[in-house]
Order: sequence, then C-alpha cells, then structure tokens
Amino acid sequence: MAEPKKIMVVTAGGPYPWVIINALAERFDGVEVVLEQSESKALFLKRRARKIGWLQTAGQFFTMMVSRFGKRFARSREAEIVATHGISTTPSPKVPVTKVSSANGDDCLDLIATRSPDVVFLASCRMLNRRTLAAIPCPVLNYHSGINPKYRGLAGGWWARASGDNANYGTTVHLVDAGVDTGDTLYQAFLKPDPRDSLLTDALIMAAGSRDIAIRAVEDALAGRLEPKASDLPSVQRFHPPIWTYLWTGLSRRIW
Repeated sequence: MAEPKKIMVVTAGGPYPWVIINALAERFDGVEVVLEQSESKALFLKRRARKIGWLQTAGQFFTMMVSRFGKRFARSREAEIVATHGISTTPSPKVPVTKVSSANGDDCLDLIATRSPDVVFLASCRMLNRRTLAAIPCPVLNYHSGINPKYRGLAGGWWARASGDNANYGTTVHLVDAGVDTGDTLYQAFLKPDPRDSLLTDALIMAAGSRDIAIRAVEDALAGRLEPKASDLPSVQRFHPPIWTYLWTGLSRRIW
C-alpha cells in the first residue's frame, strides 16, 4: 500500500486554525502540524508602527486589548457555533505536532527538508519570507479569513460587515507569495454574516463554513491540478480597526 501524501500545516495555533486542521485530518491521513511560537507583542507593534505610524498602531493595540477582555462574553456564541456546525477547536490527538521557533526559523526549514511534504498549508502563522519560500519545493497554500484581494490582512470579516459589503464576507485559500495575502486565489467561500457575530467570532464562524475549500485546495495540490483564479476586486490590506473606529461602528451601527 502506498504511503499517504504528506500535508504539513504551519500555524501559531488557536481555535479557528484547528477547525481547518481537523477538517484536513478527517479527509487526509498524512497531516502533520508545525506549531510556531507566538511573536512578542513588542516586536509586532514596532513592525506595525514602522508601516502605519504609532497613532494608528496604538489605536489598533487598544482594540486588541478590548477584544482579549471581551472573549469571555463571546464564549456562549462560540459554543453555539461549535455545536451547530459540529466542529472541533482543539487539537486532534491523531495529528502529530512539532514545535518550532518560527515559520521562518532554521528549525522549521530543517523540519520541512526532513519531512519532504507534498504540500505546505498555512493557517494563522507568520508571513513566510522569500528565503523560506525559496526553500520549499512543494506548493504552499494559505487559508485566509477574508475575501482577497479586497480584504487582505487582518479582520477581513469585520471590515466587510463594517463596510456594508456583506456580499464579500467570506474566506480565501490562495497560493503563497512574499506579499500580504497577495498570492493567486484558488477557492473562496462567500458566506452570509450573522448579526450575532462580531470581531471576536467572525474567524470561527467563517472557518466553520470554509472547511470544504481548504480540502479541495489540498486535493488539487496533491493531484497537480491547481488552477489559480484572477479577481477584479480592488486590492486593500486591512489591519485591526483602531479603537475609535471600532467603538463608533459598534455604538452607531451595532457592528462589533
């Protein structure tokens, strides 16, 4: 009997990535997880400030803090999503996990070289730099919580809802290049936003509705039939909403 194809999922962990990982593990036998360490907040904020300035970065930081505090209030909705969609947000015991320092670390590259995966699938991890991408000989795919290219980056579901763009509330699986979610699109899931969801639950409900596109993209990669698709949507990189935007949108339009 032929050995199963090797699928290496690189992630920083968390509930919604495990929804996708567990779905892949149910469909494929050769799934392995590479778990990178979380990046320090100080380093994250310094890099963000170099890109957009300290004022916007501070505003986004406060939104992140409010979100962290508010997680306790989203637990009932999260439990409802899990029960309704029959998903699991915790690591499956049948999926081996190897910890590395970073998706771009030498230990990660050594592991990829040793395992020789047939496809690398990213789900909520650092951007891969050019050196890392050049060292991976197999297809590299990414699951993104937003419709590309209009909602690249972070909080794609929230930005779609806040913009009144419910038609583009959803997710994307795409090829990975050195840009921020700029690789060619493979599949997208267009979902109907639920008014009960928020910045705290968008990613989870979207993952629940996107397991099929992750599976199809990996099937295509393993079969050598990837077919990237073009989009005529504008390309915009999104960040966490600054606290003033988040609060105003929530208080005035009830979009949290």
